[in-house]
Amino acid sequence: MTPLQQRWLVLAAAGALLFMAFGTGAGYWLARRSGHPMSTPPSSGSVTAEPGSGESASQIGKGDRKVLYWYDPMVPNQHFDKAGKSPFMDMQLVPKYADEGGDSSGIEISPNIVQNLGLRIATVEHDRLAQPVEAVGNLVFSQRHVAIVQSRTSGFVSRTYARAPGDVVRQGTPIVDLLVPEWAGAQAEFLALVRNGDTALIVAARERLLLLGMSHELIARIESTRQQQTTVTIVAPIPGAIESLEVREGMTVSAGVTLAKINGLDPVWLEAAVPESQSAAIAPGQTVEAHLVAYPGETFKGHVTEILPEANVETRAIRVRVELPNPRLRLRPGMFARLSLDTGDQTPQLWVPSEAVIHTGTRNLVIVAAAGNRFEPTEVQIGPESAGKTVILSGLEQGQNVVASGQFLIDSEASLRGVLARLNSASGKGKADTPTDMQMSGSKP
Repeated sequence: MTPLQQRWLVLAAAGALLFMAFGTGAGYWLARRSGHPMSTPPSSGSVTAEPGSGESASQIGKGDRKVLYWYDPMVPNQHFDKAGKSPFMDMQLVPKYADEGGDSSGIEISPNIVQNLGLRIATVEHDRLAQPVEAVGNLVFSQRHVAIVQSRTSGFVSRTYARAPGDVVRQGTPIVDLLVPEWAGAQAEFLALVRNGDTALIVAARERLLLLGMSHELIARIESTRQQQTTVTIVAPIPGAIESLEVREGMTVSAGVTLAKINGLDPVWLEAAVPESQSAAIAPGQTVEAHLVAYPGETFKGHVTEILPEANVETRAIRVRVELPNPRLRLRPGMFARLSLDTGDQTPQLWVPSEAVIHTGTRNLVIVAAAGNRFEPTEVQIGPESAGKTVILSGLEQGQNVVASGQFLIDSEASLRGVLARLNSASGKGKADTPTDMQMSGSKP
């Protein structure tokens, strides 16, 4: 090899080494420029996001909108000074713009989306809220119209007129004939005194007959006919149904023995079970409308006579007694009835449709439709519910608009953006209602 060839070979080797050194340096510089080192979440306060993945909070966002900070919608209380990937969740941080204002209690939804969701808006009303009470019950005998048929003297049952328990009888209907042998002698003496015309003795004899168990009508009949009456017919003192009949032909009965029991049918009672939560609105004397399955389309009116003092421990219901007139005896005990009662509450109250209230188990929320297409979850204190309306004790004002249909879609969106978490923190509640209400306290997820 000539000296010239050796010189060119050395120059080629030196050039190759220089090129390799230059390539290694360029690759290292590019790797440093495009690298993404991992960062750990800070314990509290403002958090710095991953470097090189966005602009700082002091810079301008898209267009001319100024970014105040970045945040994770799942952990909205943690603020980041740069954009990037959330250290808590596998998602990108969301910018908070200066022109959005300081109110973060709601979310903004486009009017087109609102229309597509089919949201229905209702107004908070302040008016008299009728609270009709609906309940069911059964007709029973009125225990204030009961007749006990007894024998006023000892005797023998000679006839029962083929009566049986359950028969409906009118007032004056014969129940049983009773033969009283001891009346024969007393009536004979009375008739002898009547024929003699001794007034003082006649009065004394008449008193004796009364003490033996004879009625004034029977004594007058004996005196007018001048004939003895040793058999007395006992009749029904009131109209109604025979509940019990304790005599049969040929029986011997003693004075004071109960022969029959008759329950009156006019009026009848309607005993209904009213929920305990609605019992406070019921008072004696209120008008009640009853509807019976046996007579569809007809309404029977009555009034509350009594609210029984004991509640059913199993059903948590109060028994209410209603008296219904029954002049035609169409209402029969045992019939099923449905009653409605208007409490007549004349006090104006705030109320919203019951479907607008979201029950979470620990509190009650409504979605308020604010200005600028914003929807804000608001905690409320509710009162009684009636006829699809719920009384609002606090949390809303008259004239506000609330979402009455589709609010669960807004509630889900609010949960994703951390609105309920901020609402929970502002209300001072310790335990969150949703998974978004978690307290990080500086610990890693």
